[in-house]
Amino acid sequence: MSLRDHLHQLDSCGQLLRAAAPLSKRLEIAGALKQIEPRPALFERVKESAFPVVGNLFCSKAAFAAYFGIRPAEIIPFLSAAIENRRPPERVSEAPCQEVVDLHPDLDRLPILFHCEQDGGNYISSGVVLARHPRYGQNADFHRCMQFSKTEMAVRVVRGRHFDRFLRDLGQVDVAICIGNAPNILAAAATSVELGVDELEIANAMQPFRVVKAVTSDLLVPAESEFVLEGTVFLDRLHAEGPFVDLTETYDIVRQEPVFEVKAITHRRDAVWHALLPGGLEHKLLMGMPREPTIFRKVNEVVRCLDVHINPGGCSWLHAIVQIDKQAEDDGRKAIEAAFAGHSSCKHVFVVDADIDIYDPLAVEWALATRFQGDRDLIVYPRAPGSSLDPSAEAGTHLTTRLGFDLTAPLATGGKSFRKAEFPKVEEGFLREVFKHEGHKGDTKGHEG
Repeated sequence: MSLRDHLHQLDSCGQLLRAAAPLSKRLEIAGALKQIEPRPALFERVKESAFPVVGNLFCSKAAFAAYFGIRPAEIIPFLSAAIENRRPPERVSEAPCQEVVDLHPDLDRLPILFHCEQDGGNYISSGVVLARHPRYGQNADFHRCMQFSKTEMAVRVVRGRHFDRFLRDLGQVDVAICIGNAPNILAAAATSVELGVDELEIANAMQPFRVVKAVTSDLLVPAESEFVLEGTVFLDRLHAEGPFVDLTETYDIVRQEPVFEVKAITHRRDAVWHALLPGGLEHKLLMGMPREPTIFRKVNEVVRCLDVHINPGGCSWLHAIVQIDKQAEDDGRKAIEAAFAGHSSCKHVFVVDADIDIYDPLAVEWALATRFQGDRDLIVYPRAPGSSLDPSAEAGTHLTTRLGFDLTAPLATGGKSFRKAEFPKVEEGFLREVFKHEGHKGDTKGHEG
């Protein structure tokens, strides 16, 4: 299923909001997306472009899981299986993404959004960047791109990432930036795997799709993409990039970053632009969720891991909640150490027992209140390598203080109770009968006064 198949499905069941009035790609569409979040929306008329814009498509694990016909609880094994059982996608000679080929590109024609007042420019935030290395093969990753001319963009290249290695080895790299992709491609591009692994093979293991050769290079691009921007990124050509709102919903700093020169734009005849709201729920999900299998795998090597949640409250990057089946008193500590090994950008790890709902912030806080003693259960890693996304990390070095919270109950309780008492269950039908004369009209869920 392609992205547009998913849009048709959302539309047919009344879940897709449609904006018929014209909106500007400067501030207006981003503002509307934020205000209606998490509802998916299609902006049919963009003032500065002939192409419509869609956003808020995968703002929750439930929305992501629904696309694949699985339950949210199955996402981690689903992603893990795709990483382990990856396979190349089918290659074709013709594709919808190349129905229109423009060898005289003009980025101003595209609905590249200007999201917030202090942004450095119009930004592509949903683009999957494909690149190739003669030794390591093809790589897929996310890199935000800021437009500064009709054919040029500044690309944020995080030091140490695979694309950074490609660029430093080769000096210049041909790339294809694909916009308007199905969630298997989006999630695969956000995974952390070893150098040399083609993330499109992970995407194909989640759901089969086809690839086609790019027009100006040997790169293989998803055939069903809505847009593909082809060109070259140059290591020694730099341009100011930023400010930009990142996962933490705070502005990232301005840097000198490599320039992407666009040589061709291909797209579907009726292409739809996918806008990923910076710092929004969809951005958070696609960044954080693919890190959960790596944490799960590391933790499961030392203790029995049940589930992992990189939660939006921690910017879907800096916090991880890990649920374990505790068998020994030091299992919580082992799980904390393993979780940090599984996600090196994590700042705070919370380990809980099987009875704690890791998707309920109140349940996690309850475990903190009733099962945690700071002098015994807090693990401190001072001046550890942190994330560049954390504004509180040390400037320049990104050093931070990592904290691990063991919120698990002791196995030897000393006679104390660490379990929530359970109230008796009363059938809903009986409750409706009991309260039907009390003015509640059969509603036993509460009401607003």
